[in-house]
Amino acid sequence: MTGKPAAERRIGLLNGFAAYGMWGLVPLFWPLLKPAGAAEILAHRMVWSLVVVAAALAVIRRWAWIGELVRQPRKLALITVAAAVITVNWGLYIWSVNSGHVVEASLGYFINPLVTIAMGVLLLKERLRPAQWAAVGVGALAVVVLTVGYGRPPWISLVLAFSFATYGLVKKKVNLGGVESLAAETAIQFLPALGYLVWLGSQGESTFGAEGTGHALLLAATGIVTALPLVCFGAAAIRVPLSTLGLLQYLAPVFQFLLGILYFKEAMPPERWAGFALVWLALTLLTWDALRTARRAARALSGHRAGARDTTVPPGAGGAVPAGAPAGEAEAEAEAAAQALETKR
Repeated sequence: MTGKPAAERRIGLLNGFAAYGMWGLVPLFWPLLKPAGAAEILAHRMVWSLVVVAAALAVIRRWAWIGELVRQPRKLALITVAAAVITVNWGLYIWSVNSGHVVEASLGYFINPLVTIAMGVLLLKERLRPAQWAAVGVGALAVVVLTVGYGRPPWISLVLAFSFATYGLVKKKVNLGGVESLAAETAIQFLPALGYLVWLGSQGESTFGAEGTGHALLLAATGIVTALPLVCFGAAAIRVPLSTLGLLQYLAPVFQFLLGILYFKEAMPPERWAGFALVWLALTLLTWDALRTARRAARALSGHRAGARDTTVPPGAGGAVPAGAPAGEAEAEAEAAAQALETKR
């Protein structure tokens, strides 16, 4: 990544800011779609997202992956699971924003990295470093404090965090590009969503067209609102380190949180501030540990490469020989450390 021109890195950073900025400001968009309910908005988002990504795929002429996917039933099953959990995530998020729970929704994306780590331990039997255990413990304490503060478990935050963490886990196993993956998921969502919209219209309860052309265009724009940040994210991911994207990811919930308290005027009593402070402490621990591990791995990799350049065999035995396998292990460790900071919406 260090070899990329400075202009490329700047473009990558701008796209990263754009992607997470749009995800952070999206709470301003969903209220514009009222009087449509969350279910109708969700259905339109599914339908129009497929239209947008299909148009994008037609422009770039990238269709070969479809045949490969159809011939792999396991991948198709995983795509179906991904479509199901992101449906839950999208639907709950739209409902929470339009029902006055923007702050609690933002909490879901703050604690998502902690949930991802916990799932890695429980499902993938991963081993955590002490700082990661501390972060998860502080995060669990935060949930207890917030439960007291809300008078109930912060279920919106927990469902959003667990659904998105599950989505990320499944997408990692599917290993499809962002646009291709969104196209496959929305293709699975398309018929049920279109069927629901047709049924809603037959009952005279559809707002599409009934609230004017402007409202209909806003509903159609849900496809662009879904796809455009993903395109920017993809442009950033190939130009900047994953560790940088991992830090940029916090922009989205920070913007959502600020919108919740400053624009939507949601209440933040002291016990909620205490709960959020604990979450931010946990994320600080997690980020510090990930950056420290990444720096250590990078130093090890640099040392191995320097050793590889200096290590030679005696003359006549075949010339310079690289130090070998340890460098590959260091590269893997560096990549793993960087990926510990990454998340994708």
